[in-house]
Order: sequence, then C-alpha cells, then structure tokens
Amino acid sequence: MAKQLDILAFGAHPDDVELSCGGTIAKEVSSGKKVGIVDLTRGELGTRGSADLRDREAKQAASILGVSIRENLGFRDGFFKNDEAHQLEIIKILRKYRPKVVLCNAQTDRHIDHGRAASLVHDACFLSGLLKIETVVDDMPQTPWRPSQVYHYMQWNNDPCDFVVDISEFIDKKMAAILAYASQFYDEKSKEPKTPISSQQFLDSIQNRAADLGRMIGVGYAEGFTTQRQLAVAQISDLI
Repeated sequence: MAKQLDILAFGAHPDDVELSCGGTIAKEVSSGKKVGIVDLTRGELGTRGSADLRDREAKQAASILGVSIRENLGFRDGFFKNDEAHQLEIIKILRKYRPKVVLCNAQTDRHIDHGRAASLVHDACFLSGLLKIETVVDDMPQTPWRPSQVYHYMQWNNDPCDFVVDISEFIDKKMAAILAYASQFYDEKSKEPKTPISSQQFLDSIQNRAADLGRMIGVGYAEGFTTQRQLAVAQISDLI
C-alpha cells in the first residue's frame, strides 16, 4: 500500500503546480510534510518542446521541490472531460495516497483545461468518499477516502484569493522548480516559437505577483488560494 500523503497537488499540465503553488509545496516539505504531485496530462499540445521532454523536466522539478511522489495520469491534453471515466481515475489516486489536503487548478482561468481540471478534481474528491463507488487497483479493492480540504491555487487570471501563504523563504526554490521547464520558459538562445509564457516578462510576473501578495500581508512573497467551502480557524490569533 502506498504511504499516505499529507498534501496532494493536481495540475492539468506539468508546470501548473510549480508556477502556482511551488513555494507552498517547498515550505510544507521543509516542515516534514509528505507531499505529492499528480499531472493530469503530459502537456503534449504545448507549442514548445515535447511530451517526452516535459516528462524529464517534471521529474527534475519534483526533485527540486522534494516531493515524495509524482505521477502522470496521461489524460488527453486539451480534451479530457469531467466525466465518470476521468473521475474514477482521480478517485483511484485519492484512495491510493489518502491525502488530507488537495491542491488543484484555478476555478476560472485563461486556459480551458484549468477550470475543467478544477471541477474534475473537486468533484472526484467528493465522490471518492462514497462507499458504493467501488475501485480496484492491482487486483485490490480500495476503501473510500475524502480529503479534509480542497484548495484551488491562483493561475493566469488575477481573481481575488480567499487566503494567502507566506513563501518568503522559498521563492528561490519555487523559481528554480519553474526554470526546470527550460523548454517552456524564457531562453534567449531558443529557436522555438514564442508563446504567452515564453517571455522574460512572464517569468518576472510570477515573482512580481508573489511579491504583491506578500506585500498585502506584510511579508516578502506569498501564494494565493481559493476555496469552495467556509474557512475556519481555531482562534482569531491564528491569522497573521
């Protein structure tokens, strides 16, 4: 049986997680939490690079962040659906790793895969707790599991976030994990076609957004999240 994870982060594409919550993951790993990443697709429709290259880059980024596991479900980039077949594959992963917290794509975003992935993972997290949905992996029946929390990380759109996480000590590790995807981001020597994320300006915007979120809570850098349920704290002093 796979070891239980504290946090499992899902991304529609390799690099979604690093770009959006890489600092939070690095911070949690540093505190001793067991964290995993699951990519839904191999990003095969990406203009630059190839799926095989993205596989290698994702492995390098996972090593930089120090996560316990990284898997790729091989869904069809651009065309996966929030339907029963895809939900069942997510449920199998949830029941395999039994995470307490799930992180997943933004609910609304420029890329059509991101909002669809957000709905798919959110729905699967609920369904995974239902006893009468039966799943089998490696000839072994799985038991129901529902994460305690599902949070959506921020992506391209500048929507308001429900809470932010101080990642000041981990911004360098976040950026290093992002730069592991050398095929996707700015490289002055690259002959690949330009894309909305291949400029130096885009890389700067990732760090600038983290700085702006940090500024609003009085720290150096932060990452933002939204949630579809009410947030709670044990006492008001838990807020910073």
